[in-house]
Amino acid sequence: MKLTETKADMQGMICSVNGDDHFMNRITSIGITEGTAFQTVRNDRKMPVLIYLRETLISLNRADAERIEVTQK
Repeated sequence: MKLTETKADMQGMICSVNGDDHFMNRITSIGITEGTAFQTVRNDRKMPVLIYLRETLISLNRADAERIEVTQK
């Protein structure tokens, strides 16, 4: 499932991140890599997706979150 499809308080793992080199450099520099555990904090329609991973709260715009595949724990 895509990160945009997750519900609040869902815990999961990042399966894959898809995008061009610029996107990959930007997203991996903030700690979003394959195999990383995360928790969705907030995912309201038309709002950024808030996730908690690596002891950091991260806000992702919906277009970026669509490129991230996750699985539920």
